[in-house]
Amino acid sequence: MISTHRRREHRVFLTAKKHETTRRKNKKLFVFLRVFSCLNLSWVSTIVICLLFLSVADSFAQTKLPTKTPAPKVTQIDSEALKKLLVPSGKPLLVNFWATWCEPCREEFPDLVQISADYKDKIDVITISLDELSEINGDVPKFLAQMKAEMPAYLLKTPDEGAAIAFVSKDWEGGLPFTILFNEKGEPVYSKQGKFKTEVLRAEIEKVSNK
Repeated sequence: MISTHRRREHRVFLTAKKHETTRRKNKKLFVFLRVFSCLNLSWVSTIVICLLFLSVADSFAQTKLPTKTPAPKVTQIDSEALKKLLVPSGKPLLVNFWATWCEPCREEFPDLVQISADYKDKIDVITISLDELSEINGDVPKFLAQMKAEMPAYLLKTPDEGAAIAFVSKDWEGGLPFTILFNEKGEPVYSKQGKFKTEVLRAEIEKVSNK
């Protein structure tokens, strides 16, 4: 038979063993919980990042990027083609001769574009550049695009500019800008060498467009 002393030692041993087993289990549970906690945070972080990414991507997709104004087509013409452009069509015609190197031309161009928009149903408006032919796909359409000009654009290239100038108007001495307004019969009713005064030009347009 086991003595009382041996029984007491045996009970102490079993209690200590039980505590050690419990401690080990608790340690494993603690480690498991720490790992699970880390994994859980990782998943939360991943989900948050994904949601933020999807939100930013959706916002970016819905954001309309500014569209670049396409460069307008500039048609090359000679003296004969110029004459055909000035043939009466039963509608008043406003013609502006200009060049990219002409500072007054550039200054008045925004007003010309606005006039063209305001009277687009009443008169025809065309622009004719006297730039070098090499600029027909360069500075000329680039400037027109910057101005958001929608009226038909031409570039005059002729060996005898003097003859072309004389054909357009006897009052034109060759300086730029030059603006001329024809009535529905093709008769010149207003012309201006140099920058036009917007209020004067509009008044002249009103006269021919209200007939």
